[in-house]
Amino acid sequence: MANSFIPSITTPALILLLLHFSSLINLSAKHGHPHHSHGHSFVTNHKLQQAYISLQAWKRVIYSDPNNFTSNWIGPNVCNYHGIYCSFLPNSTSIQVVAGIDLNHGDIAGFLPNELGLLSDLALIHLNSNRFCGILPLSLSNLTLLYELDLSNNRFVGVFPSVVLSLPSLRFLDLRFNEFEGPLPSQIFGRNFDAIFVNNNRLTSVIPSNVSVSTASVVVFANNNLGGCIPPSIASLANTLEELVLINTNISGCLTPEVGFLYKLRVLDLSYNKLIGPIPYTLSGLEHLEQLNLAHNMMSENVPEGICVLPSLANFTLSYNFFSEEEGVCRNLTSKGVVLDDRRNCLKDKPLQRSKKDCDPVVEHPVDCFELHCGDF
Repeated sequence: MANSFIPSITTPALILLLLHFSSLINLSAKHGHPHHSHGHSFVTNHKLQQAYISLQAWKRVIYSDPNNFTSNWIGPNVCNYHGIYCSFLPNSTSIQVVAGIDLNHGDIAGFLPNELGLLSDLALIHLNSNRFCGILPLSLSNLTLLYELDLSNNRFVGVFPSVVLSLPSLRFLDLRFNEFEGPLPSQIFGRNFDAIFVNNNRLTSVIPSNVSVSTASVVVFANNNLGGCIPPSIASLANTLEELVLINTNISGCLTPEVGFLYKLRVLDLSYNKLIGPIPYTLSGLEHLEQLNLAHNMMSENVPEGICVLPSLANFTLSYNFFSEEEGVCRNLTSKGVVLDDRRNCLKDKPLQRSKKDCDPVVEHPVDCFELHCGDF
């Protein structure tokens, strides 16, 4: 389920994305056709010598390479290695460096050696869908130009790798589908990330109560055991946040009205949690909202008409809650072309609802969110 909602960024798209980053590193590679010094005689230099040491150390700790991705990692011309992308340093037509690594979907098994820290000119690392394991080496802190780090769909372990928070140029962080565990550091919100994907790990601890201003447009924490409430300080993400995905993160309490201050939101998915109480009317101000999923919670009371008339709304899922009334046009939202799923609630005259026995205890005792504090339930 969770693997489908955020596609992996491809190398060609990323190279376009990195054009504005060219003042630091000029990636002159095309996917599948790296810059291999064609038209130039191969000339080694200190940086390529360091790269050779690094990549040979890495090859020694690769235990399985069924697709032979690294079979040509032989000899000092690292710019000819499969998956290795070279570029000239800014303002230089003679000094080449290793600027990118793309081993996506290689099914490679091994781990990351300390020598990777020698590749100090890297702008991107793509290791999606392999079998790399172990912990991330602290030497990655040397990669001061690294712009995107994609380690998704591997077998990395240990606590959240704080080394990634020390990388000054990092904008895209993708740690999905690994085995990272322990607390999610609050500092993750204080960095200038454009996108944060840490879903499908074993991370714990609540979303920090003092979420600081962030530049992230996409935040995906789904399928972790975070717990706690969504803090009011989530509003500090308002200027940039477009997608907030917290599926199955064990969050509870009332949905804070400050979520409605995230005025750029297009996707809000809070399904499979323990949220209670009503839908805040502030969500009626999310004019760009396209997808709203509140399914499989314990929310109740009315579904505000203000949400159902949002101009961009295309999909509204509120099934498996305890809502007792749909206001106005919400009763026939499909007539507006909006996909609506309101099964298994307490809605009169609607099919596939909960029984009166299940509904009455909730409907007769509405939650007072103004009196309720996180941890009181």
